[in-house]
Amino acid sequence: MGLMIMSERELNRIEVLSQVTRGVMTAVTAANVLGLSRRQVHRLLKDFQTGGPGAIRHKARGRQSNNWIDPAVREFAVTLVREKYSDFGPTFAAEKLAEDHDLKVSRETLRKWMQDAGIWLSRKQRRTFHQPRLRRECLGELIQIDGSDHRWFEDRGPACTLLVFIDDATSTLMQLRFVTSESTFSYFEALDLYLTAHGKPVAFYSDKHSVFRVAQQGAKTGHGMTQFGRALNELNIEILCANSSQAKGRVERANRTLQDRLVKELRLAGIADMDAANAFLPGFMERYNAKFAKVPRRPDNLHRPMNIEPGRLRDIFCLRDERYVGTQLAFSFERQRIILTENDITRGLVGKYVDSYAFPDGRLEFRWQGVSLPYSVFDKDQRVTHAAITENKHLSAVLEHIKAEQDKAPPKPRRAGKQATVYVPNGRRNTEGWNSKLARRAKTKGETAAPHPAE
Repeated sequence: MGLMIMSERELNRIEVLSQVTRGVMTAVTAANVLGLSRRQVHRLLKDFQTGGPGAIRHKARGRQSNNWIDPAVREFAVTLVREKYSDFGPTFAAEKLAEDHDLKVSRETLRKWMQDAGIWLSRKQRRTFHQPRLRRECLGELIQIDGSDHRWFEDRGPACTLLVFIDDATSTLMQLRFVTSESTFSYFEALDLYLTAHGKPVAFYSDKHSVFRVAQQGAKTGHGMTQFGRALNELNIEILCANSSQAKGRVERANRTLQDRLVKELRLAGIADMDAANAFLPGFMERYNAKFAKVPRRPDNLHRPMNIEPGRLRDIFCLRDERYVGTQLAFSFERQRIILTENDITRGLVGKYVDSYAFPDGRLEFRWQGVSLPYSVFDKDQRVTHAAITENKHLSAVLEHIKAEQDKAPPKPRRAGKQATVYVPNGRRNTEGWNSKLARRAKTKGETAAPHPAE
């Protein structure tokens, strides 16, 4: 008798059945040890006594499986996936093999084949680990900023956004502000309050929101800097953008805590609007910092004094741009036609760029080398302005603006169709026919030559 390959379970059964055969163990005890019924133990015992240990061996061992797939099919499927679907997941790749190549393979079988061939990595293999980053050493060295869109007032009021400024060294809440959405002007407002209370930090740390970072760094037009980045540059404050949410984990964890504690605090205080909530925030921040703030490794405070005139700060916290002046002393701005008033200064501005200043209160100003220029506006009556789209990144804020514009006045009637003008019949035809010049001349001559009835 040659060697036989057996599993550990089969060897364990042979040992137990041998004890039953020798009378050392009863069939009931063997059933409990093997986890089988007493009837199954008696069947195994009968086979063991008649056929020996080989009878306990699984009958399908060494035979080809009923679900066996030819290695050539596996090689063909892996080759197709490698050539055409290398970046596909196993589920999508299995669908494409069945649709385009009439090769039906289960997604789990294809997943195993792709893993063995090194085409697909499991979720565990794709997992990345973010190493913890040590805190900064001083207060004001790095301030993490973020906006948390949430139903802060639950069902008592509309959803809004909380702007959070938190110190990286101490986890201290430096500034909180409820705003409609994350926009440049809302961050300007919160930044103004922060600078007034604490001074200028070394750097701000944010995500890659379009308020902080230009999406297309290689664009041929533009200056590669957002309005918020331009304002920080004028204030000599650095802006850093994190590559992942884990990199600015302190403000992300603070957002989760605030979405729990602050929501309940607002409920207990009966607050249902942003104005009352902003008045409530200073006391909440004091209690929060007393409980969660850490002691910095070094006692230095790296905030710097402002030392900026109030008028200049107003010019910093606005939307700045440049516009090219045409030959008619006119240019376009936010879908409006701006016409400069002719004077000694504006006459020489043709072919030059003037600076535009759009302030939070809606005022618009154009300057040339710091001198304000008089102008008039030709409004094309845009119901939703370009600024409303670009400055409010959340759809809810844009829809609120649209509803407010719709409530002001009914929409103007507009023509439908492709024609530029409406055709009004005038009784004349432009084609050569009865209304041609020769026909009209013959008609006139005939009427002149016709005799009158009195004659």
